[in-house]
Amino acid sequence: MFDWEDLRHFSAFVTSGSLSAAAKKLGVDHVTVARRIASLEASLQLKLVDRRPRAYVLTNEGLRAGEFAEQMLLSAFALEHFASAGQQEIDGQVVVAAPPALLASMVAARLGELHLRHPRLRLKLVGSKSRTSLARREADIAIALARPTEPTLVTSLLGHLDYGLYAAPGYLGWAQPVYIGYDESQAKSPQQRWLVEQAAGRPFVLQSNDLRIQAQAAASGMGVACLPVFMAQEYGLETAEGDDRTTSIALWLAVHEDVRATPRIKAVCDFIVEQVRPLLRL
Repeated sequence: MFDWEDLRHFSAFVTSGSLSAAAKKLGVDHVTVARRIASLEASLQLKLVDRRPRAYVLTNEGLRAGEFAEQMLLSAFALEHFASAGQQEIDGQVVVAAPPALLASMVAARLGELHLRHPRLRLKLVGSKSRTSLARREADIAIALARPTEPTLVTSLLGHLDYGLYAAPGYLGWAQPVYIGYDESQAKSPQQRWLVEQAAGRPFVLQSNDLRIQAQAAASGMGVACLPVFMAQEYGLETAEGDDRTTSIALWLAVHEDVRATPRIKAVCDFIVEQVRPLLRL
């Protein structure tokens, strides 16, 4: 019989694509991941990876074993969901994933009240620009700019996040503005595509993958940034007189169907809806 921990480490390698990425995901060093994979190979008497000078590459047996591992881990998570759904106390940890800037301004800035209501509740906030899998327990609750599509999720529309073009008060460059936007990692995001259209070929003086950095640069007078309304207000930014150009993005709340009634999960979901929805356009 193989060791379940070996399987967990191997599955992390399969989904992450490298020893270092798997190690980071699991909070261990890459040597531990390599040792666990070797242990699983010995238990199963299968060669799961080709050990090349700069990388591990899955064999055909490794690819098939990875599929079984995924099924087994999803079943284990489903059992955890089933067990936690029967708990009645509002305590324990809840993991919330969302884009970093939204998580900071919309959720973290308001958590004092949640702590007063439920002092035994513990939160882990994960700022992520990529989709987080709730089925794999990467998070319990997700706030996303695109509707999650995993079939086991329950989703609800929080509202629409309005974006506009903002700069520091007294910005003198509105006639011939220069722009602040995302870097290539977020080039396909709807707000960046809209900003590129508005820029109409004019230069970008700063690009960053972090929206709060963009807001801070705009507040310094560096240029014009495409920001959600709440963040422009947070940094004291303004639009050009008469410039009413805006775009909007739907903001979604998602939770796994097996845990949505768990008291601690429900308490955090209700709090997010209560705090975030007033900041949005319905």
